Amino acid sequence: MNTLDKIKNSIHSAMKSAFYKKHFESLNLDDIKTMEDFNRLPFTDKEDLREAYPLGLQAVPDEKIIRIHSSSGTTGTPVIIPYTQKDVNDWAIMFRRCYETAGITAMDRIHITPGYGLWTAGIGFQAGAELLGALAIPMGPGNTDKQIKMMIDLKSTVICATSSYALLLAEEIEKRGVRNKIHLRKGVIGSERWGEKMRKRIAGELGVELYDIYGLTEIYGPGIGINCQKQSAMHIWTDYMYCEIIDPKTGELLSDGETGELVITTLQKEGAPLIRYRTHDLTKMISDKCECGLAYPRIAALIGRSDDMVKIRGAIIYPSRVDELLSAIEGVSSEYQIMIDHLNGKDILTLFFETAETDSKTSLEKTVEHQFKEKIGITPKAKAVGMGELPRSEKKSTRVFDNRY
Repeated sequence: MNTLDKIKNSIHSAMKSAFYKKHFESLNLDDIKTMEDFNRLPFTDKEDLREAYPLGLQAVPDEKIIRIHSSSGTTGTPVIIPYTQKDVNDWAIMFRRCYETAGITAMDRIHITPGYGLWTAGIGFQAGAELLGALAIPMGPGNTDKQIKMMIDLKSTVICATSSYALLLAEEIEKRGVRNKIHLRKGVIGSERWGEKMRKRIAGELGVELYDIYGLTEIYGPGIGINCQKQSAMHIWTDYMYCEIIDPKTGELLSDGETGELVITTLQKEGAPLIRYRTHDLTKMISDKCECGLAYPRIAALIGRSDDMVKIRGAIIYPSRVDELLSAIEGVSSEYQIMIDHLNGKDILTLFFETAETDSKTSLEKTVEHQFKEKIGITPKAKAVGMGELPRSEKKSTRVFDNRY
């Protein structure tokens, strides 16, 4: 079956849901004869899914639904995604494939710190580990004392975490002087974009090889893609989904190698198929064949989200650009926070960053201010703080606080 036929099957399944019946009310599947016809279909966005609350996305009878998950967002109406047994099984297959791509085997002991419950994270990491035949250690987040004790006593070899929590654990292990008791060899990190400086800190302090795992609740959850042992680009399991890259402003389809927003259409999902779903993740398709031998296409490491953009005094700021800027300045750590306030009729940006340098804070602040002005276009108020002074998170870190509204 060719790609277009798979897509048409998925559209047919999706139109059994209340949401897509309305979303595609004037659509005749027989009118979709080419990929160009498909590319003219309207996108689906997260706001659309919120309007489908609670179960407007459900495309199969109640007796086929065995589980629901919900997105991890804390604002607005939640998005609820129903799963059939096939959906759950397919997700586990993709997750096992991720572990195998990272060189993780049935002999590994996989320490799982992402949360369980409505969020898709923990249970996905566990299902993939069990299907692989590895030992799953379902810790969930928090209780760092217990995390480290179990890591040592059970000789965990793989750590699964958000980058924020992986950094917190790395710092605690270093602080307690128990690095020589840790048996970790791999880290599978997901849920949030992270910079190169943070990556090097986690890898160095934990002594692990790191892998980026990709996913979102709306499209199964984490496990729909991962980078291989050759480079940072992530293989995407295109037997389960079809990917496009679009211009986030115009919706125009972009060519391989052009950076834009990732759009996904599910090909095998039963409970809640999604058609042309805008992920808002910014990346690009890489067409070159990977040296690892996997035939699955790749997307570049995420550089941010199209809805993460902050505009201040005419300058557009993405957290990824701040990551890049700080990573190039010696003495500046990976951890930072941006505070934006409106005072006396003027927008003020304060950039807090951590440093281990105690004698050159003022000099570093001036360097950061100069580089920020040169690379991004505005001058911030830079504030150097000591290592560990900025808050750590067991989930995702918030980097930008916009207090103007």
